[in-house]
Amino acid sequence: MSSFLRSRRFVKFFLAGLVIFLFLFGLPQHASRTFRKDAEELELEDSSEEVIGTVEDQPTLVETQESLPTPTPTSAVPEKSRTPLPLGRHKFRSDGLLEVNQDGAHPIYELISRAEEEWEAKLERASKTLDEAVAEYRRRYGRAPPKGFDMWWKYVQENNVQLPDEYDQIHHDLEPFWGIEPADLLEIQAELELKKDSYTIGKNETDDDVQVLTWAFQEGKYNQLIAGSREVLKLFKPIQELLPPFRMTLSPHDGPNRLSDYGVKSTVLEAAAGRTYVERASLPRINALGWVSACSPDSPARQKPINLDSPPPPSTKKTFIWDHVQTMDPCNHPVHLYQHGQFLSHNMGPTPQAAMVPEFSYCSTTIHHNIRIPTPYGWTEDIYPRSDDPDFDDKVDERLLWRGSITGMYHNRKSRWQNSHRERLVGLANELEGTVQVLPPNRTRSEKIGELREIRKARINPAVMDIAFAGEPSACDREVCDLLWDIFPWRGRQSIKEAGSYKYVFDIDGNGWSGRFKRLITSNALIFKSTIYPEWFADRVQPWLHYVPIQIDLSDLHDALLFFRGDGNGEGAHEDLGRKIAVAGREWSKTFWRREDLSAYFFRLTLEYARLMSTDRESMNYH
Repeated sequence: MSSFLRSRRFVKFFLAGLVIFLFLFGLPQHASRTFRKDAEELELEDSSEEVIGTVEDQPTLVETQESLPTPTPTSAVPEKSRTPLPLGRHKFRSDGLLEVNQDGAHPIYELISRAEEEWEAKLERASKTLDEAVAEYRRRYGRAPPKGFDMWWKYVQENNVQLPDEYDQIHHDLEPFWGIEPADLLEIQAELELKKDSYTIGKNETDDDVQVLTWAFQEGKYNQLIAGSREVLKLFKPIQELLPPFRMTLSPHDGPNRLSDYGVKSTVLEAAAGRTYVERASLPRINALGWVSACSPDSPARQKPINLDSPPPPSTKKTFIWDHVQTMDPCNHPVHLYQHGQFLSHNMGPTPQAAMVPEFSYCSTTIHHNIRIPTPYGWTEDIYPRSDDPDFDDKVDERLLWRGSITGMYHNRKSRWQNSHRERLVGLANELEGTVQVLPPNRTRSEKIGELREIRKARINPAVMDIAFAGEPSACDREVCDLLWDIFPWRGRQSIKEAGSYKYVFDIDGNGWSGRFKRLITSNALIFKSTIYPEWFADRVQPWLHYVPIQIDLSDLHDALLFFRGDGNGEGAHEDLGRKIAVAGREWSKTFWRREDLSAYFFRLTLEYARLMSTDRESMNYH
């Protein structure tokens, strides 16, 4: 009995000492983790959340039935003694995507901050004098500006055109042609004027007005196809007296048509960099590989065969756009070839051009060499009457709006229209089966993302999206038209006033670039934009400051929308940030997308093009 009592006293003293030790020094790390894990498991037993589980290299998913509450960390360590761990860093990939680290803050915080800093730096470094602009031009492009640059600068100053250095898009479009013998370029351009579906504008003498010089349209198509030239000529009118003679051949169609060959384009770019020429007869033979002919042999698009009947599986990694133009490149993102009508319309793709053809068009992709122009279509100074476009806070509908025609490609039994961009958007927004995985829209940037949430589509989609086709099926065989009626929602076209009640609006490509983006971004709504066409203003706009960029596969749409407007119950909303972007987008449109800005772009583009086509390019330099 005495030994038993002694052993009991020993146990009491031992336990008392252990309690004092733990109070002073805390649990060992592994024990603390175990304790926290047990506490979390006990807490989950009484919650409405169901742990789905983890898979190697996969994020942990939690199904949330009603809302997306901010997760509260559970810890056995007293608050005073707990030191917050540093947040993880997201990965900014060279293909333009940010890869999410779930130990980091919600990435949209960083994307917005980064955009603000980049935009302020761009405004700050803008040239203030002609001499500064000339020096910056030489620094960027390694050559003198074109003749007439001083007159262009005067126009820019008199018309308050902002960001006078940000015309890299012109350099990108024209640089390959610097590597081609000018006499060959003139020959190619003359041949182009004779081909169907083109029109040529320009002037033969310095004192002439800019006008339509020639056209080559199919019979009965003149009025339809020449209409675009009238709007283009209006933009030349304020500057035409200042331009040298030139001949500019344009495609009248919505999309680009000059597919590049990687070998040909690389050859002429190398010649341009070395200040030499390649004769037309010496260009390398093309690779007849369809769309991927334009891609480097080392690019992702050339690493695996493209099989349009077997699309690649969706990525398991959460990503957002940080460089919008980089994400438009199908060479780095071959999934675009499976998911956009621009490519699906031509299946594996056409044969690339044997030579670089200097044809202008309303839009282009990263694998075409059409020279893009600042299109005047859809331009508007403002939304009138202003009462049709309430301030962001006064808009009453917090769903994401889109209405549009079923354009993008032709619909028949053989085409893969189900995978085209507009069809996927409407399908995604109206899907009621299954679930969608989203990042929790944490309230502050000091919180970790943590576990993904899994939400039922039947609950979230009707609550946060109002997306449908407008009108009736078109561009389809009769039997497919009937099918389109059955599988997609169709609603009436909205008035400007009806659309003005929505805080969030989506913009997406049609047969080519979106002609409604100017009107949308001029409104007080927050614009979400998905496109594969880098437009003329690509250097002069800032994604995440003026609009929200969305990937072609739409994998980030729910995440981005829920961050700004909150979940179905409005939980986790960041309306203040959404309002800020909406206001900045409208201000950008009113300041950087005026008719004077379009004319300034045409002015500089024409000076560059006139020098490029001259047989004595040196004489066309600004001295």
